[in-house]
Amino acid sequence: SGTLVIIDGQSGELIVDPDPETLTEYQVRQKAREKTRSREIAEAQRPAVTLDGHQVEVVANIGSVAEAEQAIKMGAEGVGLLRTEFLFLQGDTLPSEDEQYQIYRAIADVFQQLPLIVRTLDVGGDKDIPSIDLAPEQNPMLGERAIRLCLARPEIFQTQLRAILRAGDERNVKIMFPLIGSEDELQQALGQLEQAKADLRARNLPHAETPDVGIMIEVPSAAVLADILAPLVDFFSIGTNDLAQYTLAVDRTNETVAHLADPLHPAVIRLIHQVIEAAHRHDKWVGLCGEMAGDPQAAALLLGLGLDAVSYTHLTLPTMRLRCRSRWSPYH
Repeated sequence: SGTLVIIDGQSGELIVDPDPETLTEYQVRQKAREKTRSREIAEAQRPAVTLDGHQVEVVANIGSVAEAEQAIKMGAEGVGLLRTEFLFLQGDTLPSEDEQYQIYRAIADVFQQLPLIVRTLDVGGDKDIPSIDLAPEQNPMLGERAIRLCLARPEIFQTQLRAILRAGDERNVKIMFPLIGSEDELQQALGQLEQAKADLRARNLPHAETPDVGIMIEVPSAAVLADILAPLVDFFSIGTNDLAQYTLAVDRTNETVAHLADPLHPAVIRLIHQVIEAAHRHDKWVGLCGEMAGDPQAAALLLGLGLDAVSYTHLTLPTMRLRCRSRWSPYH
C-alpha cells in the first residue's frame, strides 16, 4: 500500500518502486506520448493516405450507440464491424425485431451515408448468451457457433436479418456473415437473407433491397476457397484472431498456448495474401478487423499486401490514421 509502480502498457512490464532515473525516464516518455496523442486527436479527421499515395479506409469496431458517437469524433470513416451480440446480452429474453431495428437504426443514423457493416449474431464458442440455450460442447470453438448456430435456428436469424434490412433503408448498411467455411454455408445464408426480404415486402415495410453482403474470412477453408466465394459477395473482412487460431491449431483462450496463435506466422500471412489477391481479381475489396490491425508493424505489412480497409477500436483510430500518413519505422 502506497508503493509507487509504473505500468508500461506497451511492453507489458510492471516496475515496482522505480529508482529516480527510471521514474524520470518514464515521466519523459509519458509527456512525449501525451504530445503525440494530442496531435493524433487534432488530425483525426485527415484522410489516411500513405506517403506513396495509397488511400486507406479506416473504420471502427463498435458495439453500441455510445461507441458509434465516439468513433465519429475519432475520425472513423464508417464501421467495419458492428458486434450485435451486445443486444442479446441485455436480458433473459431474445431481443425482438423492433428492438433490434431501433438500435441498428440509431447507429446507422450516427453515420448517415458512411458505411456500417453489421455482423450477424456471432455467439457460441467462448461467447455465451443467457437467452439462447446452448448445449455444452467438448470443444465449443469448433462447435455450433456463429453462422452455424444461425442456420440451425432460423427463427433467430430471420428476426435479426429483418431488423438489419429495415435499419438499412436509405442508409449505407452492409451485412456480414461470420465464420463461413464453405460455399454451401454461404448459399444458405444468402437464401435466408432473400427470405427476410420477401417477408418484409409482404408486410410492406421499408427496407434495403440490395445491401452489400460480405463474409468474414476466419476459417482456413474459406481463405483457400476465396476465389470461389468472391463472386458471391461484395467484400471480405479478415478476422485474424480466429484465422490464426484455426490455422495454427491453437486455442487462443488457453493461456498456456495462446502465445502460439501468432497472426504474423508465415502460414497466416500467406492465407491473408491469398485472400486479398483472390478478392482483387474479382474486383472486390478486403478489410481486416482482427487485433492484428492494431499492431503498427503488422498494419504496415497488411497495407503492403494490398489491404483496402482496416478496422480498429474507436480509441485506436487517431493513432493508426496518423501512422498511415507517416514513414513506418521499427521505433514507432
